[in-house]
Amino acid sequence: MIPRYSRPQMTSIWEPANKFRIWFEIEAHAADKLAELGVIPAESAKLVWEKGDKPYTQDRIDRIDAVEAEVKHDVIAFLTELAEQVGEEARFVHQGMTSSDVLDTCFNVQLAQATDILLEDMDKLLAALKKRAYETKDVPCMGRSHGIHAEPVTFGLKLATFYAEFKRNRDRLVAARDEIATCAISGAVGTFANIDPSVEEHVAAKLGLKPEPVSTQVIPRDRHAAYFAALGVIASSIEHLATEIRHLQRTEVREVEEFFSKGQKGSSAMPHKRNPVLTENLTGLARLVRSMAIPAMENVALWHERDISHSSVERNIGPDATVTLDFALMRLTNVVENLVVYPERMDEILNQMGGLVFSQRVLLTLTQYGVSREDSYRIVQRNAMKVWNREGDLLSLLKTDEDVTNRIPMDKLEALFDLGYHTKHVDTIFARVFAD
Repeated sequence: MIPRYSRPQMTSIWEPANKFRIWFEIEAHAADKLAELGVIPAESAKLVWEKGDKPYTQDRIDRIDAVEAEVKHDVIAFLTELAEQVGEEARFVHQGMTSSDVLDTCFNVQLAQATDILLEDMDKLLAALKKRAYETKDVPCMGRSHGIHAEPVTFGLKLATFYAEFKRNRDRLVAARDEIATCAISGAVGTFANIDPSVEEHVAAKLGLKPEPVSTQVIPRDRHAAYFAALGVIASSIEHLATEIRHLQRTEVREVEEFFSKGQKGSSAMPHKRNPVLTENLTGLARLVRSMAIPAMENVALWHERDISHSSVERNIGPDATVTLDFALMRLTNVVENLVVYPERMDEILNQMGGLVFSQRVLLTLTQYGVSREDSYRIVQRNAMKVWNREGDLLSLLKTDEDVTNRIPMDKLEALFDLGYHTKHVDTIFARVFAD
């Protein structure tokens, strides 16, 4: 990803220095176990650590790149440079292993490292949503279906809904990390013909992974498909919340607004503009992350025990998906933390449609006073349509409708237009959502 949408703690995971460090640890831990099994000399395994355990400086990286330019093989280039560091004993490195043992295990380590950062991001977002939800728990606002006024909710309830959604996403991310954190040190076509399975178990334990039950020559790509699909779902939830904020910031609504800092400018042409640029940006970034789930799924169908059609895909989507999602989650957290809420405007909008939001309660009350549901609907709707046509407010019109007043006493009718009726169970919902 471009620096504009990147954070250094995430991009560093995908830099060559970290990748080669992981490759070295895979090889060195494998050598330790091979020495323990008597396959290679113990002194040779020790020398791999003593001489090869050095930072991957730019000079070392440049040397690997130079060798790769000649041999056209990244793992061979890495092993060549490592041999230059270790010396003659390097002949015992990579015993019985194949390139995919290094590449796939490293990729999963990197994905696990990236996921740990994403989980921290999720925790910060959840904390922000919870804080703002409780702050606005009792702030009534309009609930909408199809974009049209429906019945009252509270703004805190809206945020609680998103909290619950991102809590589910966090659980999905934990599951995705668990599924992706596997290790394969099984050799060519995955039969362990030239390396003992205990080497894989040893390396897995050292790297915080689990042995892959069966890896052919690669770790099965359905794991990666599920991982990137989980990232795509999280991205969709980011867009869900961003879209809600964008709609609520429209000039005709303006119930909430992204924080507009001093000195910020909204338009090069119109000085009055205060645009929802952050949530619009998040909508775009969500599309990027989501788009990477499809090639991950297409990577599942490899030829026989292995081909490398997945490799070029993963070299792109691994960094891009995690770096983009990390940035998006932190940006969304900032939006939520600093979101400006306008309760007075919410109250204005609640009263904008002349009491239409109470239509269902009137309908239900008529049925309780002996009117069929069909007739109740017809009676309320004909009055509601007059409100839409600006012929009065719903309560006043109902008071002049004998089909209503002959059934519902006047004091009972007026009591139906009580906002608190619609918010009386908010505490119950909050107790469910924030039970943790």
